[in-house]
Amino acid sequence: MDKKTQHYSTQFPDVRVKVYSVSESLKRHLYLFKTVTGVFSFKQLDLGTKVFIEHMKIPEKQGVLLDLGCGYGAIGIVLAHLASQSTVYLTDINKRALWCARENIKYNLTERSGKVIVLPGSYFEPFKNKNVKFDGIYMNPPLRNGRREFLTLCEDIPRYLKSKGLFQFVIKKKMGAEYVHNYLNKHHSELFEIIEVIFKRSGYWIFCLMSF
Repeated sequence: MDKKTQHYSTQFPDVRVKVYSVSESLKRHLYLFKTVTGVFSFKQLDLGTKVFIEHMKIPEKQGVLLDLGCGYGAIGIVLAHLASQSTVYLTDINKRALWCARENIKYNLTERSGKVIVLPGSYFEPFKNKNVKFDGIYMNPPLRNGRREFLTLCEDIPRYLKSKGLFQFVIKKKMGAEYVHNYLNKHHSELFEIIEVIFKRSGYWIFCLMSF
């Protein structure tokens, strides 16, 4: 991983702290996010996350949702706003990202009725000793770490999904979206009942996988 992006996926980024504010209209609601150097896309919300948020499926019934690798929390906060009765978890390994996520929850979800929980740790590490399963897991995966790491993660996903639970993520076509789609259908069709691409826009593919 090159030094420019390495600190996004580390626990303690090694760049000078500078705080920014990012405003964005998502699903017809205006959000204001506090961001900081050392966190992914700190100057503006990246296009992949925006496309994903606009087209991700959100369960209508009350449930348990997860923003996996939350960064400063955009996906999880939109989930929490629209699924106001659900419990929403946000996790990340990056300490600065977690600080931003907590601040952004306080600012954007003042009238929130369900629980919003921020946990530190890499991928599913925060849930190893917790009996938690999710109705939906949402992710903009850090593919600069390599596709292999993400595809290995996909093998663990069904363990953390309820029956008919959804795993949704976005991948840029140039970063191997077609390869990932083919790989999942070839190697993981026994793990998921449905593997489909539900939307394509601006070079981004949005995937939706359903557990058995």
